[in-house]
Amino acid sequence: MPVRSGKDSTLPLSDVQSPTEGSASSATVSLQHVAREAGVSAMTVSRVMRNSPRVSPATREAVLAVAKQLNYQPDAHLTRMMHLVRGRKDSKVRAVIAVIRESLPQDELHDPAYQYVSIKDIQKRAEQHGYHAEEFWLGRDGMKPGRLADILQARGIEGIIISPQSSQMKCAQFDFSRFSAATFGYGLREPSLHRSAGNMTLGIHRATEELAVRGYKRIGLAITQWVDKRAESAYSGAMLHYQEGVLKKNRVPLLLFPHNDLRKCGEIFSSWLTTHRPDAIISFDTHVPGWLKKLGFRVPEDIGLVVHDWTDAMKGMAGIHQRRDHVASAAVDLVATQLLHHERGVPEVPRQILIPPAWVDGVSIRPRAGA
Repeated sequence: MPVRSGKDSTLPLSDVQSPTEGSASSATVSLQHVAREAGVSAMTVSRVMRNSPRVSPATREAVLAVAKQLNYQPDAHLTRMMHLVRGRKDSKVRAVIAVIRESLPQDELHDPAYQYVSIKDIQKRAEQHGYHAEEFWLGRDGMKPGRLADILQARGIEGIIISPQSSQMKCAQFDFSRFSAATFGYGLREPSLHRSAGNMTLGIHRATEELAVRGYKRIGLAITQWVDKRAESAYSGAMLHYQEGVLKKNRVPLLLFPHNDLRKCGEIFSSWLTTHRPDAIISFDTHVPGWLKKLGFRVPEDIGLVVHDWTDAMKGMAGIHQRRDHVASAAVDLVATQLLHHERGVPEVPRQILIPPAWVDGVSIRPRAGA
């Protein structure tokens, strides 16, 4: 471990008491103490604590060894303040977080039945961190993952949010080693990044509870395999859990459409509905209402309908609101934290933030008794 000698005013290790050896606490050990003992500048110690790539591995190891021996603990408030100061210094060149989407118009997931996180929600949170969020599109004008990674690096963009929007998953081919990254949901399973998602296990539990208190007994779920996979089987898992708690005669088999293009699923839905006769369905707001009407069912007089992914455009319908604004904020927070600590690439242990959905009442189901 390098230690200065001679006329240097370095304090010997024995002069700095550890919490277990004397009355001093870790708060008495400053960054300057660590710098003197390690024989480096305070700036170097600061860079080591921020995991900056501008420090050699040998120096990093030596500084961390001294910090551990002195029981040095960084001041969290000071760290945050310095982060804000550095951000203001760089304000003339606005830092950007790239939101990577997929522009493949012929892909089945471009059906209006599928909802995605709004760029406005992402930008709102990014602004609070001092960043601007900008969209980039894989597939548009022949844009390939490798070329996009080079463009982002040339522009000095280090943070990215992946928004899977196609069944082809072009985003999975991206080189993440150069970037701080996060993603939405579980559409992108490999590589496994830090992610934020809606907790649809809670969403289904709440929806079935609300339907049950309204007298519905045969509750069915009809979504695509992609939607269930994007939620890491939370829909199907929660519904199977619900089915275990009701009488066998009231259990309705799950309908996981085999096609992402719902226009191909009308006959499948009709066969499932007429065979199993659910009195309430958790499903899409598009296609399904038309199919029900065509089959002669009235909503909510004959059958209740809960939208599995409610948005403001669906006012009047009951549904599960996935709070995408909060999902967006959580993803931005994940990227901003990585940028602060100079973390890059695919994480060894991905962090996962689940946002609890909200229940939205509506006229597509009958009201509670006595309401």
